[in-house]
Amino acid sequence: MRALPATLLAILLAGCAAVPSPLPGDRVPAGPPPYEAWSRVLERHVDEQGRIDFAGVARARADLDRFVAYVYEFAPDNAPQWFPGADHVLAFHINAYNALAMHKVLEAGIPETLAGWRRFAFFLAGKVRVGGVRISLYDYEFRVIRALGDARIHAALNCMSVGCPRLPREAFRGEDLQTQLDREARRFFNEARNVLVDDSARVLRVSEILRFHRAHFLESAPSLAAYVNRYREVPVPEAYRVEFIDYDWTVNRRP
Repeated sequence: MRALPATLLAILLAGCAAVPSPLPGDRVPAGPPPYEAWSRVLERHVDEQGRIDFAGVARARADLDRFVAYVYEFAPDNAPQWFPGADHVLAFHINAYNALAMHKVLEAGIPETLAGWRRFAFFLAGKVRVGGVRISLYDYEFRVIRALGDARIHAALNCMSVGCPRLPREAFRGEDLQTQLDREARRFFNEARNVLVDDSARVLRVSEILRFHRAHFLESAPSLAAYVNRYREVPVPEAYRVEFIDYDWTVNRRP
């Protein structure tokens, strides 16, 4: 095998390095999650289409850094007293995943895309921490969050790319989680970019997210179309052939 160019090798090695916490652990106060800080990030830097002003976040990082630093130190496993029920646990993990993804985009220099080798660096290498445990974003989603059972998470988790669900402008909260997840599922499955019906070809085209997580959706529905119809304003034909809309890995930056 020919040697990798030095520049490319340096980029790959940098992507594999652990992503440091934005604050020293002794500066992170114990207590309930600071969702108000994460909500301010979303309110100030995410528009109605879910696009993110990464440059604006980078210029004023205090709120994002506060929440991400909390995630690095505390989670339901090591601080269960602040997560009184299953909805509080799931809300934390959705918020944490989204904030960690935003943090990783900033630490990577706000790249144009997460396609190609960057997908490996972003999702599998460059580990973060959740409650003191080092973990990749891939393992966090598939081994921790998916294990909590609710397929609606796939309308709420956001890796900061264009193909993701729309990023809401508020934090998820345990006391409101069921309403919030229903809202995001309805929004996701009623957007034409995620669900298209071609009656002439008898084809249902859906976001590739449903291919990535097909087994999870089918745990609670007999088909992907049947799951989609739980949240559609106009039901899709369940007998049509299903095809998948290519996922767009472009970083979802606000113009």
